[in-house]
Amino acid sequence: MAAKADRKAGKIIRYDKDITTRIATITFDRPEQLNAPTIAARRRYADLLHRASLDDDVKVVVIRGAGEDLGSGADLEEFMQAKNAADSGPLLAEFGLGTEDVRYPPKDTFRHGAAIGQWYANPNSGIRGLQDFKKISIVEAKGYCYGWHFYQAADADLVIASDDALFGHPSFRYYGWGPRMWWWAQTMGIRKFQEMVFTGRAFTAAEMYDCNFLNSVVPRDQLDAEVAKCALACASNRPTDTVFLQKTFFEVMKQFQGEYLGSVLSGVFESMGGGMRPDGGTFSLAAAVDRGLADAVKDNDNKFPPEWRLSKKARKADGGKKKR
Repeated sequence: MAAKADRKAGKIIRYDKDITTRIATITFDRPEQLNAPTIAARRRYADLLHRASLDDDVKVVVIRGAGEDLGSGADLEEFMQAKNAADSGPLLAEFGLGTEDVRYPPKDTFRHGAAIGQWYANPNSGIRGLQDFKKISIVEAKGYCYGWHFYQAADADLVIASDDALFGHPSFRYYGWGPRMWWWAQTMGIRKFQEMVFTGRAFTAAEMYDCNFLNSVVPRDQLDAEVAKCALACASNRPTDTVFLQKTFFEVMKQFQGEYLGSVLSGVFESMGGGMRPDGGTFSLAAAVDRGLADAVKDNDNKFPPEWRLSKKARKADGGKKKR
């Protein structure tokens, strides 16, 4: 089972490197699922960053998505199945462990959820690996940049987006927390991030550029060329040893601002999310799973103004092309 998952992960997360330019590319390649990574794919992504960080043939990593989107977040259906499974095998897979000699904390313990919440603060989980990455990272954002993919955009050194890109985390509408909340507040500014959290709406590329989250925004047909130009400039600039020192400087600065502390704190709050009582008429994740997640999410999205919806299709309905 684990070997099959790893083979599938190799197709979902593709890796290529050009030893001439010293530019490597990580491509999320599951467009039929909006590039949602599986558990095994997230672990592969973390491992690829770890390898590229050491590999002397690599100086810059470009992170992109196949198809129309960077990605809409992790495979929630797989995660919910793992969380609700009768045995602990699927959850242990999150940690790269088997069931031979490890017993996962029982469902009636705080640690059952908290272990996952805290794991997401670990670079090996595939959540915040770019924070420890000692080379230059560039995210190419297009279409959906939601959830897990939004984490990568927040943690990258540079983010170049197409003008049709949308940013946010569905969790703000359906659960309430995300592992990178502290750093989103740092990168976006707390006022705009609070707006994203409390309304649950997606932000456009223009809005994200205005709050200094993006380095540049270009038309979709110019995106690849703009990213390639930036990557080549970074690869041609100062020596890799200098980049290592530059990244160490920024890492110290981020830790002074509480980047890792924020990850741990977000994990604590996320661990307690299951204890939150839904108000009348608000979204309940437990009820949505019982009913059918896709239909419940669609109905909830339609409660919001068209230009605030998360779905690109729903945003276009009823005048959703209107820009904020």
